[in-house]
Amino acid sequence: MANGSGSRGRGGASRRGGPARAASKGRPRPAPKTPRRAEPTPPPEPREFRLGAVPGATPGKWIGVWRERLPHVSLELREIPVAAQREALGDVDAALVRLPLAASDDVHVIELYEELPVVVAATESHLLAADELTLADLAGEIVIVPADDVLHTEVPDAVAPAFAPPADTAEAIATVAAGVGVVIVPMSLARAHQRRDVDYRVLADGPRSTVALAWLRENTTDDVETFVGIVRGRTARSSR
Repeated sequence: MANGSGSRGRGGASRRGGPARAASKGRPRPAPKTPRRAEPTPPPEPREFRLGAVPGATPGKWIGVWRERLPHVSLELREIPVAAQREALGDVDAALVRLPLAASDDVHVIELYEELPVVVAATESHLLAADELTLADLAGEIVIVPADDVLHTEVPDAVAPAFAPPADTAEAIATVAAGVGVVIVPMSLARAHQRRDVDYRVLADGPRSTVALAWLRENTTDDVETFVGIVRGRTARSSR
């Protein structure tokens, strides 16, 4: 009886443990949880930034930086006449203008740089013998003032032209190239209308032209603030 009982005890233990372990080995293990992937950030929506610029303004380096930093924001450059620069602010996001600009509480203006005035004369003019000119050097000269003049230079003892003012700077310089008179313009305009039959010299005591960035205060956007940062030399990581 004892042996039978012991045998059953061992046998019973074996029977109880054996199937349990077998069942445990045969049960499928739960699959490991797959970590959730972060949703991809959607690309920025394409948009446009409209930059106005008066003749002679040189925004090239700033436009290059803009295109590097904001390739998804196309920049459209629009030339605007100085005479209508204030009104043009309503059609662009920001503009490079020439001061003075009509004072107004609704316009924000940041001065950027000054341009030297120059005297444009025909290549055979005796004025070009000097490296630099003064207003006194222009006494007796015919000084042409185009309709789009931005300097409003007062030249003592200058001779007034006997013809109507040219419509614009390009026409005035063409007249000078024909050997008639001189014209005083910011250096950038002299370079913009450069031709082989004229040259220019700095007018040391002439008025300078200030180029500024302007925009309507109500149109202040993140893109405008970004362009302001670019013209002020801020890096992409700089805070505003």
